[in-house]
Amino acid sequence: MKETLALRGGPRTVTRNFTWPVFDESDVAAITQVAQSGQWGNPDCSGLVEKFENEFASFCGSKYAIACANGSVALRLALMASGVKPGDEVIVPPYTFIATASIVVEANCVPVFVDIAPDTYNLDPNQIEAAITPRTKAIIPVHFAGQACDMDRIMAIAKKHNLTVIEDAAHAHGGVYKGKKLGSIGHAGCFSFQSSKNLNAGEGGLVVTDDEALYNMMNSLRNVGRVKGGQWYEHHYLGCNYRITQFQAALLSQQLARLEEQTRVRDTNGKYLSSLLAPIDGITPLTRGHGETVHTYHIFIFRYDKSKFGGLSKKEFAEMLAAEGVPAFMGYPKPIYEQPVFQQKNFMCYALPDTVDYTRVHCPVAERACYEEAVWILQHAMLGSKEDMEQFAAAIKKIQHAVRHD
Repeated sequence: MKETLALRGGPRTVTRNFTWPVFDESDVAAITQVAQSGQWGNPDCSGLVEKFENEFASFCGSKYAIACANGSVALRLALMASGVKPGDEVIVPPYTFIATASIVVEANCVPVFVDIAPDTYNLDPNQIEAAITPRTKAIIPVHFAGQACDMDRIMAIAKKHNLTVIEDAAHAHGGVYKGKKLGSIGHAGCFSFQSSKNLNAGEGGLVVTDDEALYNMMNSLRNVGRVKGGQWYEHHYLGCNYRITQFQAALLSQQLARLEEQTRVRDTNGKYLSSLLAPIDGITPLTRGHGETVHTYHIFIFRYDKSKFGGLSKKEFAEMLAAEGVPAFMGYPKPIYEQPVFQQKNFMCYALPDTVDYTRVHCPVAERACYEEAVWILQHAMLGSKEDMEQFAAAIKKIQHAVRHD
């Protein structure tokens, strides 16, 4: 007997309503304490920002951490402090949030898009070296959805060509690659604490590094060009006020205490959900087994084949899945280079050569992911139970059965 889809008036398959963020009275108390102190901003009179920086650096196994306004700023600070010059090229993937590429333009450098691997949606190491030129100075691999990039190969390529590696770990708080925390493997690792992220303070960002010179420069750039030991109105570099507040630092310290257990739950659920979805005709979870010790599942992604679902478009499928109660949607509608800002070069980058033409860029795997394949289940759903994962799988089977018998 065919079940009526929720989008067509039937009952939802998934019974739980998933909420985010996770907090309790300890978070409220931490924020209240800051409010009552009257010391809200930064300079860090209370030491809360430095406390969180030290906690997160220790969590990642890194020597230094720089907290800042958001994840985009974290990337920008790391790139600027690495010593890039106007016109230098930076290799980035096309399937990621736009900031991974836009901060390159903001630094008067040139984003060079290299396609992603079809089984992980991470930067494809097989294609990196073909994109390297004498102007290439850095690589920004993105641990997309929390899946670790192939960092051994990327670091080997970077060493061979003397390139800086800046890990975009905005999805990867607590992720582990061959025993090392993501973000701690490259020359710098950048995190976001925006409201959707696995570690959340509404907004905020952070960079970790083991390089003292890089740390000192980022510290200056995020603090209006000031240097340690200098006067307050003494500015050595062209920085800006990229600091976070003590409210954010207090909240992040509280949230960090939950992160390890939450990451364990997501990782366990991700493995189980993959095992449930893999046998479904037309559904292919992205693969593991590329060196990740812990996958953070900021997003659980599977590849969708509409030919196995009666020709149902990815958009229609994602809408049906969301109606069944799965926190899912279709992800990015287009690769970064197809965004109007890149197609029309609507940015002030005086060092971008006229020969750079993003209308001629094509990354077939990224385009296929955007237009046809990738369906996302969001991270707060991955904090559910084993039974929730089973309901996710049941919802997909329900849709397949319904559309095949329409």
